[in-house]
Amino acid sequence: MAPDDQPAPPLRRRGARMRSAVLAATVDVLAEHGLAGTTVGAVARAAGVHETSVYRRWKTRENLILEALAEQADAAVPLPDTGRIRDDLVTYFGALARLLATPQGQALLRLSAEHDDTLPDRRLAYWSDRLDRGAVMVRRAVDRGELPPHTDPGLVIEALGGPLLTRALISGAPLDEDLATRLVDLVLGGAAAPKPGA
Repeated sequence: MAPDDQPAPPLRRRGARMRSAVLAATVDVLAEHGLAGTTVGAVARAAGVHETSVYRRWKTRENLILEALAEQADAAVPLPDTGRIRDDLVTYFGALARLLATPQGQALLRLSAEHDDTLPDRRLAYWSDRLDRGAVMVRRAVDRGELPPHTDPGLVIEALGGPLLTRALISGAPLDEDLATRLVDLVLGGAAAPKPGA
């Protein structure tokens, strides 16, 4: 092996710098080599850290990938606050549709759907947190009087996210902003309906 082909010695990174470097390297390796090619060793080399340091912090490859993708998802799908629920939801779910159409979004979905004894607690926390974040938009709309007080914020977010996830995981149908807009209009029509028996 020529000297230029030797892997660079691991850098002495610790704490937040090490975490940031490893998570960024994980996303890069995923984009280049896919889920199957994203090993702890490959990520450690790309980040310039010791493989044992990665295992010590994340324990498993799956935990590492899930955290890296979760952080990327939060950056790619920020929580909007336009002052109108329809605009907020179209913006939010349009961004989610774009993310799910990327290799990283597909990897996040596949990893979330896999049954692995190391993952249930982390997956549950990840998706519960995303539902709670999305529900903030609906609660703001209820407070503004755009939606009736009996509106269930979590159910509205589940009703919008479910079809996107189904298409991304199962049907392979296109994910686009027009779909997000149509879903928002459909769900908001139902959410604004009077409470049964009222």
